Amino acid sequence: MNQYDVAIIGSGPGGYVAAIRCAQLGMKTAIIEKYSTLGGTCLNVGCIPSKALLDSSHHYADAINHFEEHGIEIPGEVKVNLEQMIARKQGVVDQTTKGIQFLMDKNKIDVYEGIGSFKDATHVNIKKNDGKTETIEAKNIIIATGSKPSSLPFIKIDKERVITSTEALKLKEIPKHMIVIGGGVIGLELGQVYSRLGSDVTVVEYMDRIIPGMDGALSKELMKVLKKQKIKFALSHKVKSVERKGDKVTVKADDKKGQEVTFEGDYCLVSVGRKPYTDGLNLEAAGVKMDDRGRVEVDAHLKTNVDNIYAIGDVVKGAMLAHKAEEEGTLVAEQLAGQKPHIDYNLIPGVVYTWPEVAAVGKTEEELKEDGVDYKVGQFPMRALGRARASMDIDGFVKILADKKTDEVLGVHMIGARCADLITEAVTAMEFRASAEDISRMSHAHPTYAEAVKEAALAATDDRALHV
Repeated sequence: MNQYDVAIIGSGPGGYVAAIRCAQLGMKTAIIEKYSTLGGTCLNVGCIPSKALLDSSHHYADAINHFEEHGIEIPGEVKVNLEQMIARKQGVVDQTTKGIQFLMDKNKIDVYEGIGSFKDATHVNIKKNDGKTETIEAKNIIIATGSKPSSLPFIKIDKERVITSTEALKLKEIPKHMIVIGGGVIGLELGQVYSRLGSDVTVVEYMDRIIPGMDGALSKELMKVLKKQKIKFALSHKVKSVERKGDKVTVKADDKKGQEVTFEGDYCLVSVGRKPYTDGLNLEAAGVKMDDRGRVEVDAHLKTNVDNIYAIGDVVKGAMLAHKAEEEGTLVAEQLAGQKPHIDYNLIPGVVYTWPEVAAVGKTEEELKEDGVDYKVGQFPMRALGRARASMDIDGFVKILADKKTDEVLGVHMIGARCADLITEAVTAMEFRASAEDISRMSHAHPTYAEAVKEAALAATDDRALHV
C-alpha cells in the first residue's frame, strides 16, 4: 500500500494548488481525480471554457457592431461558426488541463484516476474505471471535491433543451430564444454569450435585482447595459414549472403580484447556483460531519471534526470561487508544514465576466448601512476617461466606500472594461489598510482605465475628483 503525508481528493483549483504547495514544502503528496483530466469544474466546464466563449463572442459582437466605426471594413457578411467556436474553447481547455498534469509531474505528485472514498480517517479507497479498487494511506487528507450545478426540485434537466452551464458550453446550434433561470454570475455570462451570437435571451430572476449579492449600484448599472444589448429581464418572478415538448420549452412563473407569466423558448438554461459535491465520499466511514446545507463542516483553520482531515473550496462554507479555493489550499498546506498563514475572507474579490466586467471587494453600501457604519462614497464614471472613449468602452463606474472618520477603504465596486483586472489594485490597497487618500496620491498611468480608481478615491477624499 502506498503511503503519503497528504492525499487530496479532487483536482480543481483548490485541490491541485494544495497539492503543489504541499509538495513544495517537502510532503509526499497524492491527488485523486475521478475524471480523466485534471482541473475540476473550473478548468473543464467552468471558469476557463466560459471565458473562452465570452471572448470569442465578444470578437464577433465587436465585428458586427463596432468595426465599421473603427474604420475596419469586412467584405461580405460576418458569420458565426459555432462549431469552430466550441472547438477553440475545447482547445483552450485541453491545453490548460495538460498544464496541470505537467505541474503534477514537475512536483512529483502521484495522480490517481478514480473515485476516492474514505475507508477510514487515514485510508482512501480509489475505485478505478476498470472496476478495480486501490487503497492508499495518508497522514493527512484534504477534501477538495468542489460543487455541481443546483436545480429546482420540479425541474427535469434533460441536458438537451433544459440544460445547465455544462451543456451550455457545447451546444450544437445557436438558440432562437434562451430562457435563463437565475440572474447570477453564470446565467448572465452565458446569457450574454448567446445574446451576442443572435439568440433572444430572457433572464428570469426570483430576487428584485440581478447579481443580488453585489452592491446595488452594480446591479442597476449592469442591467441597464445588458438591456441596451437587448437582453430581457423578468425580476421578482418565482418559477413554478418548466416543461419541454419537442423543441419547445415553456417556463411558468408568478410575478411579484402573484400573477402567472409564461415564457416560451427553445432552450432553458437553469442557473440557480451550485451545491457542494460530496457524493460517494463515504464521509461517515471517517466520521466527518456535514452541516445542514450539505457542506463539510470546518473550523477557522479548515479542519473538520476529525483531526487529520481538512476541507477546502466549494465543498465548505463561503463564496464558491476558484481563487478562494486556491487560497484555502495554500493555507492548509502551509499549516501542515507548521507555518501560520492567514486568509481575510472580506478581501476575496468577486467578478462577473460579462462586458462590461463587474468586480468588487470588501463591504457593499447595503452592508455598511445595515452595520451602522459611518461611511462616505466616491464615484467616478468610466465615460469621463480618455482611454474609455478611445476604446468605445464608456459604460460603468468605479465606486469607493471609505470610513468617514479614518478614511480607510471599506469596499470597492466597479463596472467597466477590464474591471476583473483592476479590482486587484483595490485588494492590494485594502490588504494594507489604505485610505482613500493613499490611493488618490498614487500615480496612475495615463491614459488607462485604472485612472477611474484614482478619481473615485479623489471623489471620496473631500470630493476632489479632477475630471468630472
